[in-house]
Amino acid sequence: MAGRAAATDGTTQCPACRAPIIRQLVGNRAALNVTADLTPLTPNEQANTRTPNRLIWCLIAGPHTPARLRWITPTHPADCPHPHVAEHTCTGPRSAAVPPQQPATLF
Repeated sequence: MAGRAAATDGTTQCPACRAPIIRQLVGNRAALNVTADLTPLTPNEQANTRTPNRLIWCLIAGPHTPARLRWITPTHPADCPHPHVAEHTCTGPRSAAVPPQQPATLF
């Protein structure tokens, strides 16, 4: 992101569609480089948005702590008070020029 500094908590804007996003490494060992939207999702929206290639994340933020993404695991509490967000899928003009690639099979 040339010329655009991210906030100290990792939040910024997508350079193509200008959507508010957060970029972070999530995990302690084999971390994933995640770019997620900052729009909270309802449980129904989460179910409709989640795919094997688009994960939902728990966004932990407080008045004195920077925003942090956390995995949603099977032990994640159903009544979690934090907002849940999805991985960012860009809708900007640059993303329309590149057609999506079909996933390659490993077997």
